[in-house]
Amino acid sequence: MIDYHIHTARCGHASGKMFDYVARACELSLREIGFADHLPLLFKQDPTLTMRIDQLGEYIQAVEDLKKEFPEIAIKAGIEADYLPGYEEETARLLKSYDFDFVIGSVHFIDGWGFDDSRYIDGYKDWDIYKLYTRYFGLVADAAKTGLFDVIGHLDLIKKYNFRPEADITPLVRDTVGAVKDAGACVEINTAGLRKPAGEMYPSADILRLCFESDVPITLGSDAHKPEEVGKDFDLAISAAKDAGYDRVAVFNKRVPQYISLDIF
Repeated sequence: MIDYHIHTARCGHASGKMFDYVARACELSLREIGFADHLPLLFKQDPTLTMRIDQLGEYIQAVEDLKKEFPEIAIKAGIEADYLPGYEEETARLLKSYDFDFVIGSVHFIDGWGFDDSRYIDGYKDWDIYKLYTRYFGLVADAAKTGLFDVIGHLDLIKKYNFRPEADITPLVRDTVGAVKDAGACVEINTAGLRKPAGEMYPSADILRLCFESDVPITLGSDAHKPEEVGKDFDLAISAAKDAGYDRVAVFNKRVPQYISLDIF
């Protein structure tokens, strides 16, 4: 089993030492993990959301040190980068400054509003929910089109607090999945949604089937912010992947994907 979405305390909203995350992965007999802490935001500084730019080097070094300490498990140095319209060039420069194994691209902000942050949940009152979903999935498609990202994170994160439109969102999602396919990126099955008000993984079973039908690869991530969340609910993630038609998942080395069979898990 693999887990390609693990955070660290540097982001300001995760807890535990990196050692403890790896130790938990070893307890679960995971074959490979990827740290993917938050890349510093480029439009504001907020120590409760991301590490500082001057911490990036030490973050990468910490991963290298853990590789030596835990030779029994493959540990990859990834990053989760926000897609921020207007900051594409700056994001590209920052990503090129470090030798990441993979980059997850995520949308956490809509016009500066942190829609997945409980501190700003009142912002949903200002939106028609279908229009909000339209805006969100448009941004995810735009993120994919930049070509900056290897993985698109928690594809339908907008459902986190269970605000859902009555109308069918399939046309919105189909266009976004098409953009991910055209970009050559993959999506993650992210189990964190099971621990949120939405009560289901990202993406939903219907969207995951659409990804499979569109020949979009997948990887697996817990979005762990505590050591005990590493590999959480991956039995459900693997079942969801197989139910959608998948028989393999992507792993990365220096941003080059390889694929391993789901049958070995």
